[in-house]
Amino acid sequence: MCGAGCTPLFHMIIFFSDLDNTLIYSYKHELGPDKICVEVYQGREISFVTARTADLLKKISEKAVIVPTTTRTVEQYERIDLGMGTFPYVLACNGGVLLTDGREDSDWYEESLCLIADSAGQMERARTLMELDAHRTMEVRYIRELFLFTKSSEPKRSAERLKEELNPSSVEVFTNGVKVYVVPRNLNKGTAARRLRRQLGAEKVFAAGDSVFDLPMLEYADYAIAPKGLGLRERVDGSFMGIGEGEVFAERMLERIWYMLQSL
Repeated sequence: MCGAGCTPLFHMIIFFSDLDNTLIYSYKHELGPDKICVEVYQGREISFVTARTADLLKKISEKAVIVPTTTRTVEQYERIDLGMGTFPYVLACNGGVLLTDGREDSDWYEESLCLIADSAGQMERARTLMELDAHRTMEVRYIRELFLFTKSSEPKRSAERLKEELNPSSVEVFTNGVKVYVVPRNLNKGTAARRLRRQLGAEKVFAAGDSVFDLPMLEYADYAIAPKGLGLRERVDGSFMGIGEGEVFAERMLERIWYMLQSL
């Protein structure tokens, strides 16, 4: 039996989608009364989708293989239930970990470690710098030996210091709210999308995302959708679409994906 998003291998289309603020939203976002809880943590409902989003995802799964692609850890991802069963493929830890039918692919993980081996020295230096940061507000976490993460009371200042001290050809520094990340250059969603597309032999790749973590994936995809202002240039062939404010991004994005899939 096929899981969510199953489709025949011939003429396969993959839809790589970020999760947080692309498909799902925290309780802090106003989605109106017509929303569905998709994540419970410590007894609290913390993430939601709109009913329209849930409906569109099910329709899209009939035409394409949906691959949730997230910086979340496997444990954080597994808290999410989109009501579609087990997805055949999930990319977690910024693409460093692949779940196939819910089980971790050990070969994929080992290959990820090999891809980032040249960044090991810079990652150790980054960890030391992060631990010495006076603005740090939580422990430094080395997620599966793939990327570093902490929180800072002055995230921009913390990130700037890291950028000054680290080799940009080896690692990248990101901030997301109070969070500060250091990630090897070869560990990104674009590389992961390319690897999985090659493995599955997919004909077309769609992608959607909302943050700098998603840029490599969006730039790689044949068709990409993101909020306007993210930094992607409009493509001459119209295969990139930016969506403005005023509506739920997930709904507008999925409507556009569904429309494009029907025309193929």
